[in-house]
Amino acid sequence: MRLRNVKYAKELIHSYPGYVILKPKNHKSKWQELFENNHPVEVEIGCGKGKFIYEKALNNPHINYIGIEKFDSVIVRALEKLILEPLDNLKLVRFDATHITDIFEENEVDKLYLNFSDPWPKNRHEKRRLTSPRFLKRYHQILKDNSMIEMKTDNYALFEYSLMSFNHSDFIRIIDLSLDLYKNLPSSNIQTEFEMKFVEENKTIYYLKAKLKRS
Repeated sequence: MRLRNVKYAKELIHSYPGYVILKPKNHKSKWQELFENNHPVEVEIGCGKGKFIYEKALNNPHINYIGIEKFDSVIVRALEKLILEPLDNLKLVRFDATHITDIFEENEVDKLYLNFSDPWPKNRHEKRRLTSPRFLKRYHQILKDNSMIEMKTDNYALFEYSLMSFNHSDFIRIIDLSLDLYKNLPSSNIQTEFEMKFVEENKTIYYLKAKLKRS
């Protein structure tokens, strides 16, 4: 998908360092200090325009949320939500999650969300998929014991790949899944912008939840 350039994005992002963390590596092992509390830390990789992570933070004030997005022209839309209605328990990070272990210490993250990630359908791009074995090893480093990974996607090929990847892992166990989330939609479900669009188009939404065991 081609991203539309937002000319003012970089300037706006740099104008709000309290909302968008410009040097996340400096906060490795210190995220609770940044939030000024000892609440759990939950992370969404690929937060997009921020609807999901913003509503999560709004509904759960005793959890700290971090939304990671690598494109200025996308994360600026999430920033705009925070500017209009600030939340103390949400920070945005403009960062490539390939290097996620550079910004989180071992056992620092309590939960991880992967919503409508890029499926990277070509075989040569497998390592870029956020549920590839390479990424699972990184999650293993940063997530606490018994923490959860939740995933939603409209792409069946990615869902099938993720199931196999999780099942082949020595430290991740799938505890819940749905081949059609909207047939039995939980009241706790929060839609992303992509999800709203896909539901309107009557696309099937696939879901899985997995638990991490450190040993």
